[in-house]
Amino acid sequence: MSRPYRFGVNLTVPAPAAEWSAKCRRAEELGYDVIQVPDHLGMVAPFPALVAAARATDRPRLGTFVLNAAFWNPALLAREVATTDALTGGRLELGLGTGYVRAEHDTAGLPFGSPGERVDHLRRTVEELERLLGDEEHLPRPAQRPGVPLLIGGNGDRMLELTARHADIAAFTGGRTVRGSTTGQLAPVTADELDERVARYREFAADRAQPAELNLLIQMVVVTEDREAAVQPFLEYLPDLTTDQVLELPVFLAGTVEEITARVRAQRERYGFTYLSVLEPYMEAFAPVMRALRGD
Repeated sequence: MSRPYRFGVNLTVPAPAAEWSAKCRRAEELGYDVIQVPDHLGMVAPFPALVAAARATDRPRLGTFVLNAAFWNPALLAREVATTDALTGGRLELGLGTGYVRAEHDTAGLPFGSPGERVDHLRRTVEELERLLGDEEHLPRPAQRPGVPLLIGGNGDRMLELTARHADIAAFTGGRTVRGSTTGQLAPVTADELDERVARYREFAADRAQPAELNLLIQMVVVTEDREAAVQPFLEYLPDLTTDQVLELPVFLAGTVEEITARVRAQRERYGFTYLSVLEPYMEAFAPVMRALRGD
């Protein structure tokens, strides 16, 4: 039996207290299951933002989406995770990734490392968090037992293997870093490429006792009667793709509410995605799609 849908919104724009609380409450009113925050310089600091979100809302869970592991020492991160989970009443979901923006590491005075080194650091971080937060003597203690749900985001083989071994939620980005970019520029993953990545994850996860929840981060949502016109502003950023190819990208949803709803259902059948996240600018546009899918 398929999991029920869950929907998250990734709030990226810093705001004063009243404005931040208001948009968190709006996300709850619209029906989002998870309020998420990223971990990029120039955006909100993840843990205080989530504690503030908890004070403004009652129902949604609260997720880091995703923490840049290179920014964090595992012991200090364990303290942040446990404290935030306690202060939010056990609503935290911890999302982790390797980080992919070299320029942010340079600004912070932190080493960026090779892809392999970044995965190694993430693995050590995950293993140390499991050890520390699983220790009943560790202080502070998280509210959730046996632990805070873990989401890992990434598409490479080593990341997928790590996700299969440790994560409750496997998050697929639908993008890959452009070689040589220091700013984290992403190139889209095609529908067929995502097929291969999800299949590869399933190979690594074949021995799991409990299947993980599969998440996809949706990059754009445009409700329109004219799908082709909707993608035209984005073609200049995707010069290697035609209009039809952009419309087929799994992370781009354009069309009427009915068309987008059908597309989401088709992608659940094709890939198994039941947990979808949208970016803050599309929070309102995606809400009617979310309502249409609730009965599935």
